Amino acid sequence: MKVVGMKKIVSLIEKGSSVMIGGFLGCGSPDSIIDEIVKNEISGLTLVANDTAFPETGIGKLIVNKCASKIVVSHIGTNPETQRQMIDGELEVELVPQGTLAERIRAGGVGLGGVLTPTGVGTVVQDGKKVLTVDGRDYLMELPLRADFALVKAKKADYFGNLVFSLTARNFNPLMVLACDTVLVEVEEIVPIGSLSPDEIHIPGVFVHYIVVGGRVQ
Repeated sequence: MKVVGMKKIVSLIEKGSSVMIGGFLGCGSPDSIIDEIVKNEISGLTLVANDTAFPETGIGKLIVNKCASKIVVSHIGTNPETQRQMIDGELEVELVPQGTLAERIRAGGVGLGGVLTPTGVGTVVQDGKKVLTVDGRDYLMELPLRADFALVKAKKADYFGNLVFSLTARNFNPLMVLACDTVLVEVEEIVPIGSLSPDEIHIPGVFVHYIVVGGRVQ
């Protein structure tokens, strides 16, 4: 049975786990799961996400409540608490260009050994990375990203776990479910199997391990 209560979801996430979280500035982030992580004081997490949203929103709550020890993100400009923790040495921050971040996650999901990109050549992004020259042009060798858990927010799911997203709330989620060992999904509603048209399914249920309806704690 894939549909479970929130207590089951958070019981799987241990201190020190690596976690990919979908969303863009809080849009499409699994807020109920994030709230339960904070409530259960799960710490030492390595977070992989596009951003850390705002202090009171989405992933920002994990930063404010010191649940993360390291983050891999494309920007932190909207969350001053992330910046403060980084400057004070309380939080390790790896900044990755957004397109590179997406490609590293995709590489982790499909089994590639890495990706070559010209983005960041000749900048601080290049520090410590292998540079390869192809047809006279330099590229950075960016390594794949994988994590223990993917935390996903979808608009709806059926009982098999087929997922439907609302417009741009899809963002990084389809890439992340491929790059994580366990996929935990928060949905707004669950519909019967067979009620979703194959054309509207964005992520097949075969990739989904557990589903919880947002706000359902049992």
